Amino acid sequence: MEVQSSNNGGHSSFSSLRVYLNSLSSTPSRLARRAVSVSTSSDEMSRVRAVSGEHMRRTLRWYDLIGLGIGGMVGAGVFVTTGRASRLYAGPSIVVSYAIAGLCALLSAFCYTEFAVHLPVAGGAFSYIRITFGEFPAFFTGANLVLDYVMSNAAVSRSFTAYLGTAFGISTHKWRFVVSALPGGFNEIDPVAVVVVLAITVIICCSTRESSKVNMIMTAFHIAFIVFVIVMGFLRGDSKNLTSPAKPEHPSGFFPFGAAGVFNGAAMVYLSYIGYDAVSTMAEEVKNPVKDIPVGVSGSVAIVTVLYCLMAVSMSMLLPYDLIDPEAPFSAAFRGSNGWEWVTKVVGIGASFGILTSLLVAMLGQARYMCVIGRSRVVPVWFAKIHHRTSTPVNASSFLGIFTAVLALFTDLNILLNLVSIGTLFVFYMVANALIFKRYVPVGPTKPWPTLTFLTLFSTISLVFTLIWQLAPQGKVKAFMLGASAVVAIAIVLIFHYLVPQANKPELWGVPFMPWTPCVSIFLNIFLLGSLDAPSYVRFGFFSGLIVLVYLFYGVHASSDAEANGSFGVKEDGQVLKELTEV
Repeated sequence: MEVQSSNNGGHSSFSSLRVYLNSLSSTPSRLARRAVSVSTSSDEMSRVRAVSGEHMRRTLRWYDLIGLGIGGMVGAGVFVTTGRASRLYAGPSIVVSYAIAGLCALLSAFCYTEFAVHLPVAGGAFSYIRITFGEFPAFFTGANLVLDYVMSNAAVSRSFTAYLGTAFGISTHKWRFVVSALPGGFNEIDPVAVVVVLAITVIICCSTRESSKVNMIMTAFHIAFIVFVIVMGFLRGDSKNLTSPAKPEHPSGFFPFGAAGVFNGAAMVYLSYIGYDAVSTMAEEVKNPVKDIPVGVSGSVAIVTVLYCLMAVSMSMLLPYDLIDPEAPFSAAFRGSNGWEWVTKVVGIGASFGILTSLLVAMLGQARYMCVIGRSRVVPVWFAKIHHRTSTPVNASSFLGIFTAVLALFTDLNILLNLVSIGTLFVFYMVANALIFKRYVPVGPTKPWPTLTFLTLFSTISLVFTLIWQLAPQGKVKAFMLGASAVVAIAIVLIFHYLVPQANKPELWGVPFMPWTPCVSIFLNIFLLGSLDAPSYVRFGFFSGLIVLVYLFYGVHASSDAEANGSFGVKEDGQVLKELTEV
């Protein structure tokens, strides 16, 4: 029996310690009712949105979204990722790797776009999963993504110090100081990183429109530096480097490592496209979501793909692939050249602008995720409040900004980097699954088993393909198993396509070539998840455990109280996933 207490006319499980302890005994029943309860689009746009009080102003247009998308994707990491993927995997064919990764990113972006047009709220992936798979899956993925944002932003802000030092020829150690009383990995204090994070926090709290203008200016400078590096590569480069290594004993040709090298390179550089998802969290602030969001998201991915491919060609022409420095490919190419040392500083300045833009966009995104998670009541509703003057989620922005600054102040870059990546890929995977579920499962008391079975089978065969790719020794047997897995995966999609009709076709904007487009996204994200290192999974397991505990000891009770108080509704005949608990 549930125990609830009245609090100012409403139910509360937290009015006193005794009431809370009694409420814990109702956890199983509340969990069964709330964990897979799905919200509706109309509720997300009305009652859930009203929890924030003030509305976010619709001030953004398609060109703002393109600027935010480019700023979020083209960070400093591309200066490193390009060299590493070329040297270790693809060689000169790294340009093909970028083209493949760009196409896959575009397909994944399509999934976000359909949801953002249909549901233009600030919650991004959290809201999309909440209206399809339910409250707990949404909180699990959304909270992991917020943690990834915070960790990566702290890491990026510390790397800003390093690139700024490169630009001005100052050692990083002169920007930081060591506190010997603190443990190793947490004793190198970086005040510059803190200043950068807090300054950006103030900007995003003041105005989304002004944040977009600042991003536009910095992105323009960053692209100018990238174009400069590209031009320098073409001017000083040699087309012979596209086919000939420096050492004859190394593989030659444009594809020195074959198709496997191209796809391994694509898997590595795909992470350079992460950032467009933050644009979907701006949907609530877009003037015309139907027209602006598709152009903004898809346009930014397309422009970034062209820039990346040109950078890859430029770098490959500068040096033979076996002489490329995997840690600093562009800087190293000019370092030691008479009269060209200054280019290294230009690269440092350009990378610094890239860090600032990616940090600004990511911090905009993380605050909006937290705001909408607060609207759902699974975290304190304080995070959901919108400031009446700025029309921005000031509470969420300030809290996460301070949290990020504290991490950036103390924590070593390598420790932070080991805690980043898996959450974002996992969310991409969940959004693609959610899109198929939304399209093929009718609204109402119907059984979703055909679609759920398909999603399970396709994910399983994608995982099998990934494990074979990662673990099986090279040879004909491996090639046969990979080919067989690919054939089975295609067969599964074909059978589903012809046997299960689409139940909900979008009225405004829809992903083309269903279900193939989201299936490619599902496969790619599983493939990339399989390429991550062990520390990433340790982080995922640890923080996922914490997220589950937060939901069990707070979230499920707070959302149950909100449901009892009528703060938001759940459409009973739309709870298709709830039937899973009844079978």
